[in-house]
Amino acid sequence: MKFFVTIVAMCFSLPVVAQKCNSKLGGTIDDFHDGSKIVGASLYIESLNTYAVTNLDGDFQFINLCDGIYNITVSHIACDTKFLQIEVKGNTTFNINLEHHVEELEEIRVKGSAVKTQANTSQETVLKSNDLEAFSSGSLGDALKQVSGVSSLNTGNTIVKPVINGLHSSRIIVMINGVRLQDQDWGIEHAPNIDINSAESISIIKGSGALAFGGDAIGGVVIMNPQRIFLKDSLFGKTITSAQTNGRGYSLSSKLTKTYTKGWYISGQVTLKRYGDFEAPDYSLTNTGLDSKSFSINAGYQTFEQGFNVFYSFLNNEIGILRSSHIGNIGDLVTAINNQQPQVVDGFSYDINSPRQDVTHQVFKVEFYKRFKKFGRLDIQYDFQNNQRLEYDLRVGDDRNKPALDLTLKTHSIKTNLKLDSNIGNTYEIGLSANYQNNFANPNTGVRRLIPDYDKYDFGIYAISDFKINDKLRIDFGVRYDLNRYDAKKFYQTSRWQEQGYDIDFNNFVIEDLGTQLLTNPKFDYHNFSASAGTTYDINEHHALLFNYSLSNRAPNPSELFSDGLHHSAARIELGDLRINQETSNRFAFSYLFSSKKMRFNFEAFYNHVNDFIYVEPTGTQQTIRGAFPVWSYKQTNASLVGLDVSVDYVISNHWSFRNRSSLLKGYDLDLNRPLIDMPSNNTMNSLKYNNEQWLNFNAELQSELVFRQNEFPDNNFEAFIPTTNQTVLVDISTPPPTYHLLHFNSDVTFGLSDQADLNVGISIQNLLNVSYRNYLNRLRYFADDLGRNIMLQLKINY
Repeated sequence: MKFFVTIVAMCFSLPVVAQKCNSKLGGTIDDFHDGSKIVGASLYIESLNTYAVTNLDGDFQFINLCDGIYNITVSHIACDTKFLQIEVKGNTTFNINLEHHVEELEEIRVKGSAVKTQANTSQETVLKSNDLEAFSSGSLGDALKQVSGVSSLNTGNTIVKPVINGLHSSRIIVMINGVRLQDQDWGIEHAPNIDINSAESISIIKGSGALAFGGDAIGGVVIMNPQRIFLKDSLFGKTITSAQTNGRGYSLSSKLTKTYTKGWYISGQVTLKRYGDFEAPDYSLTNTGLDSKSFSINAGYQTFEQGFNVFYSFLNNEIGILRSSHIGNIGDLVTAINNQQPQVVDGFSYDINSPRQDVTHQVFKVEFYKRFKKFGRLDIQYDFQNNQRLEYDLRVGDDRNKPALDLTLKTHSIKTNLKLDSNIGNTYEIGLSANYQNNFANPNTGVRRLIPDYDKYDFGIYAISDFKINDKLRIDFGVRYDLNRYDAKKFYQTSRWQEQGYDIDFNNFVIEDLGTQLLTNPKFDYHNFSASAGTTYDINEHHALLFNYSLSNRAPNPSELFSDGLHHSAARIELGDLRINQETSNRFAFSYLFSSKKMRFNFEAFYNHVNDFIYVEPTGTQQTIRGAFPVWSYKQTNASLVGLDVSVDYVISNHWSFRNRSSLLKGYDLDLNRPLIDMPSNNTMNSLKYNNEQWLNFNAELQSELVFRQNEFPDNNFEAFIPTTNQTVLVDISTPPPTYHLLHFNSDVTFGLSDQADLNVGISIQNLLNVSYRNYLNRLRYFADDLGRNIMLQLKINY
């Protein structure tokens, strides 16, 4: 009996022993970057409602714990909160890493619009989401014109190329979600193939101040940043729809994003645009419609320490080219210039007929990144782009539906970069990139190919450093080397080959003599070196100075080298030159920034000296089976560009504010002692805005746009014989149009639909007074006026 009682007592005592909670959980919390101890971090066990705080050595300890698994929340100011599951068995030690500098890192990235590889001393402007939404129905070039020093090169109103401080096309790098846009950017009527609605913000860096993107950005870099992802469970989106009177069309864009606390996310976006013939104040602009469709998907996994991203975008633009701009010969051009009115003015139509463009662009990207403790971050990325450009001429017979230009450009790119940021004050970055590009020019168009088949190989390596000397002074340095190789196959007319002297200089390129034609295999290697150095100095909380020097080299593009024939969309014969060398730019920039509660003033000055500056200008006429056309030839010179850009934002009162954007630019040909061709006119834009949050956040803005006549231009006029009149006449293609002044009006209100949704209703009127005008940088200025009044209603829902 005593033995039985003892056994029973032991059985009841075992659970008591098992429930003794005398285990300890301790450890150290340090910084992920430099290993420094984090003081004052808080740890919370929700199931026990128990806290612990790290001491001066970064140590923490929980006592009297039962063995088991605990969910612990770790938090600290300037850190991302961390959620951990820790198993306790007896006395347990568990060391924790926090991203202590995450806010400082994000501030550096977001300052340059979420791009981690920009130089901090570059002249840069960021357009945020609200700025871009007003241009949801427009183009990238339209939005960028809101920045001082940025203008546009137009072919009508739907083909808009950004111009930064007088430079455009291949001299400007466009980045979309970390991918360098690779399309046929060499043509003046080739707009960037992107949808502005796919970006959450856009950074404009003037000059070659961002070597991580490329060393050939003599004009600057345009960075389209995707939406930032936050680590929380959320579903949100927005839809923007608009309708307008000029073009009688609509635009619809919608985006939806799903994020998760653990780091997973997916986002989808789609845009549709449809416009018919646009109108000048006095007549219809026949065949200027637009039909655009695009969508993108962005998905992946993101935490501070590692993640990956997969991105795909598709865009198709069918664009009508003003019917009257398609001249049949030089006589048509003379008539158009003298008449100052389109030769073809039909009734309104949504039809898009020849001449027209049909462009499809696709981007696929996959990226992986990993952060290493006390070291830095490694990024690896591969992307593929496919660009197909079809340009349709006015043709008859069996070829009427056949494109006159049919180009397919495929680009494979891989890049990797390592950023050493364990010391938040000083960072270093090195990177490698390699590209392979193939251009296929369909020979079955029935016309001579303007651009030949070619393979292009690129290799780049760069190093960037950024030093914070003290709280007021920061400096950065960067160097880059690029190798560019062309391997082309091109037919030349034997007479043209000999006229240019290619039979002497490039006889080794000939691989087959066909009598009247030569099949050639031009091969070129270009070695390009780039560098940048700059400093920023904060005098005090109101005043700051910036200085930047950048050296950049740009290899000639395929058009500058190989163009040889009639460019139907531009209605001119273009001639490249195999002797063209790379450009070398030396750019000096200075900025002064003043900021206070009421005023923000930014003064930017630059001087850009470009050796072997490549330009194209008219050099005469040439007779073809379709008639005589102007000939434009690519040439080189030494050039200088100097300019001033001013931005002013002033808060007049609680409700009223004023804004000014002004730019002055001078471009000069130093060899020929004359102005450069196609330089933007001086301009100033002023706006007066009223805001009242009590009236449904009511906004109203009146904007004044004054563009001065370009008084400095080269005289490229020439004489041509017109057979129909048996006369020799002066073809005036140089004289710029006069100064013009436009007024624009914008207003909007916001209605709260629920705690999570609101509706913004806006109306805008462009060219309020319906002024007739022509812009010097609009290629169609010879044939028609620019757009007349346009009234647009926009609805935006955030949810």
